Amino acid sequence: MTTRLQAALDDVHHAGVPGVIAAVRDGDRTWSGASGVADLATGRPVTADMRHRVGSVTKTFTAAAVMLQVEQGHIRLDAPIGDYLPELVPGERGRRITVRMLLNNTSGIPDYLAYAFPSLQGFPTRLDVSTRSLDDNRFRTFRPAELIEMGLSAPPVGEPGGPTGVYSNVNWLLLGELLERVTGMPAEECITRSVIDRAGLRHTGFPKGTEVEGPHSRLYEAFYGLIDPPRDYSVYDMSWVGVAAALVSTMTDLNRFYARLLAGEVVSPASLAEMQRTIPATALDGSPIQYGLGLHRVDLGGSTFWGHDGTVWGSGTMSLTSADGERQMSVSVNLIRWNRPDASGRPQPHPIDGAMKALYQRALCGEDLNGHAEDPAGATV
Repeated sequence: MTTRLQAALDDVHHAGVPGVIAAVRDGDRTWSGASGVADLATGRPVTADMRHRVGSVTKTFTAAAVMLQVEQGHIRLDAPIGDYLPELVPGERGRRITVRMLLNNTSGIPDYLAYAFPSLQGFPTRLDVSTRSLDDNRFRTFRPAELIEMGLSAPPVGEPGGPTGVYSNVNWLLLGELLERVTGMPAEECITRSVIDRAGLRHTGFPKGTEVEGPHSRLYEAFYGLIDPPRDYSVYDMSWVGVAAALVSTMTDLNRFYARLLAGEVVSPASLAEMQRTIPATALDGSPIQYGLGLHRVDLGGSTFWGHDGTVWGSGTMSLTSADGERQMSVSVNLIRWNRPDASGRPQPHPIDGAMKALYQRALCGEDLNGHAEDPAGATV
């Protein structure tokens, strides 16, 4: 085990995350590690092979499934979504929004979270909101069409096909409905057969109930200090995100998936090139990102990395792979939204932020797996 990687992992735990897991690859050398606890009540430790809710990392899997249907001629990337789903996106919107716009978040359709979880409306500009909706929806089963309608009924966040994207889970639920329409099978089954199985992932899949199957951690949500102490949301009906963010995986499986995707072994090189055509976009938390078709581009320490991050209640994941496929990192934490806001509603820095950044630098450009230090100057995440 590489001492400095483990030390960086331990620093994240000591900064306040109950449990953190990582898998790192440098060429043909691999390392997996864990630090902290999976259960605050019992002290049960986290282990590197635990399965984890990986949130919006799911979007890369969904995008790959769509691109495979494009390759087979069943979906046209620049066709209006109304050609396929006229009952869900009718009229002018259905004619103007294309499949590509759903994949790169330029549809102009807003997210549904504020409507599915109404007690959160107004945050962070309003600090007197309640997290009651998180508990109210714990065992609620949403239909994709129900969530899609919430987004379509809200004021648009942009014109279809604009120069910048606004991240929205509605886009991805529509893509799931598109997959079901053209394949005749549930989107989760299509993604499993065409992407998960193709990539040879043995510990990755969509949840069949409200619990994570196999060894896993409890998941603690702080929601920017509104839940204190953080509450366990590891048992949850994940229909609120579906094919946008419900996937469960291990960090080793995520590294395997992105390695094979970027090597052209999941989708064709032409499809991968389309996925890597990025535009500036705004994430749900307001941060700027470079977004392609289900892929983030991250420039770190003078190198380019591809992958995705994701959060669901209590769970956070980051998975990045260098453009040449030689360096990889997947990290999961079982506490999320730890930053408390100031009086204006702006989340404030927390020691966890610095520890996470240091872990990313160490894993991706700070030390090879022989223990040799590299220059991390200029690295930003």
